[in-house]
Amino acid sequence: MLGNNPIVQFENVGLRYGVGPEVLKDVSFALDAGSFHFLVGDSGAGKSSLLKLIYLALRPSRGLISLFGNDIVTTPRSMLPSIRRKIGVVFQEFRLLEHLSAFDNVALPLRVSEAEENLVQKHVLELLEWVGLENHIRARPPTLSGGQQQRLAIARAIIARPRVLLADEPTGNVDDHMAFRLMHLFEELNRLGTTIIIATHNMSLVKKLGNTFLRLENGNLKIIASGNKENSESSG
Repeated sequence: MLGNNPIVQFENVGLRYGVGPEVLKDVSFALDAGSFHFLVGDSGAGKSSLLKLIYLALRPSRGLISLFGNDIVTTPRSMLPSIRRKIGVVFQEFRLLEHLSAFDNVALPLRVSEAEENLVQKHVLELLEWVGLENHIRARPPTLSGGQQQRLAIARAIIARPRVLLADEPTGNVDDHMAFRLMHLFEELNRLGTTIIIATHNMSLVKKLGNTFLRLENGNLKIIASGNKENSESSG
């Protein structure tokens, strides 16, 4: 049975593409609201697939998934957009709108939610300054470097303070100094109540920050407590 309180919960979830072998096998875990987790594993372990299940880009081949108390397998498709709006995503491929300025890319989620324009101006400018793009507010994404586009994508994902933030290798195109600055930004967002899940290969970053992490190996998931001590919650 799915629990009552977790903001994200998987129970015996399996995922396969077409008729191929399962990418994820009997994955079970529960994440509390306001928690912070890293998602680690080798290339091909299924990290991106797991994130796609959480933000509803994929549906599981089997098993149960609950988001915000909703069983998404049985939830009517008409209700899925309202669930998605509670989730911010930082994609590896950025998915920025090339015809919009940096400012307008970040402002888009607030404008879609019909926020007052004076608040849009204030919050977007503050966030662009935090990620070091205050001198590029009118620049369009194709004129920015990979690292600048990465920071712009992060700003857009967090501007509306989502209830859950998913980030797929968010520090892959930035130097160590900016990586820790971005992690501090994620931690501040987490302190405001957002549940954070970050997929990363950067184990030195994971160990320095000391958060609980989820490890995927051969399609199976284990929850590892900070300090490299295995938690009793795991799936195999």
